[in-house]
Amino acid sequence: MTQKKLSIVADENMPYVEQMFAQYGDIKKVNGRTLNVQQLVGVDVLLVRSVTQVNEQLLAQSSIKFVGSATIGTDHIDKDYLGRSDISFASAPGCNANAVVEYDISCFCHLLSQSNESLIDKTVAIIGVGNVGQRLARRLGEMGVKVLLNDPPRAMHESGFHDLEYVLKQADIVALHTPLVKSGPHPSVHLLKSAELAMLKQGAILLNAGRGPTINNQDLLTFLKQRTDVRTVLDVWEHEPKVDPELAGLVSIATPHIAGYSLEGRSMGTYMLKEALCQWLGKPNLSQLEDFLPLPDKANLTLNKEFNPLAIISLVYDPFRDDESLRTTLEHSDQPTEFDLLRKNYPIRREFRSLKLHAENDSDLAYMSKLGFSVI
Repeated sequence: MTQKKLSIVADENMPYVEQMFAQYGDIKKVNGRTLNVQQLVGVDVLLVRSVTQVNEQLLAQSSIKFVGSATIGTDHIDKDYLGRSDISFASAPGCNANAVVEYDISCFCHLLSQSNESLIDKTVAIIGVGNVGQRLARRLGEMGVKVLLNDPPRAMHESGFHDLEYVLKQADIVALHTPLVKSGPHPSVHLLKSAELAMLKQGAILLNAGRGPTINNQDLLTFLKQRTDVRTVLDVWEHEPKVDPELAGLVSIATPHIAGYSLEGRSMGTYMLKEALCQWLGKPNLSQLEDFLPLPDKANLTLNKEFNPLAIISLVYDPFRDDESLRTTLEHSDQPTEFDLLRKNYPIRREFRSLKLHAENDSDLAYMSKLGFSVI
């Protein structure tokens, strides 16, 4: 690779992109949802998120040689076109998986506390066992929670998986973490429709923090009008950024596609692209992610004898704060724009590990460690 100074265009919502990439060239930050052909003339490197469709229409007139997406999924990228055009590509699989796991756990615990139930007594079905699903299964398993796995592509070559009907009927909690697959033997678009939703147990919790179209949102609306016992968590929406206010009104926790938006998760996506660019340039990466992160506001806490684990979880992340923020936008005349602004201006949220816990009782610390907190 030539070592010239690069022209870099980056999504304005990528954390620390200037700090991480300034040494490699000039950076122009743009609105990823409205990025156009003219903004890429003479540009070498494009760094995007999932809101940007990267295809021939966007890149045909550009000189782009490297595309990086700070995301787990790549359904917004035409990788075939990039390959034909000799454009290098990198994504960030797993970058925010830990944040999504903690979003799930916090939502589960908050909803269960309202009915005086405990997560430890529940059976959780995980549909889609990729980076997020695997970590969620591991975290719940360490806590002693029974987990059922559904992932047809993996089940073709591995054991330990169940079919969709079985997990929907058996689980107290269903968490969807599938990629968006539109064709082939195992499409995920409208994986859950009226028939599948009807299989959910009485009092079940249904959470989707994967891809919005995994659930047919119109069928879900009809279902929730009839099944008021089912508690639903939606972080992703079928026609996002447009959110149906009637559906949101029936959902227990409604958030604006921020499950993975911890500072660590979002920054890791940018950092993984920095690593990939260094490899493409043939240069060493001499920094660590921690070099770019501030100290957390809440760094240490001593537990008393009667501490409440949910209270500790809420100190780090309370999903009802995001729920409240989204609901204030639902009747806005330009609700989709407000949705994007919630994501763009999302407040700093740290992960459980950022909080170091002290306690005299080792068993208390052991449980909090299994949740993901740092213990001393």
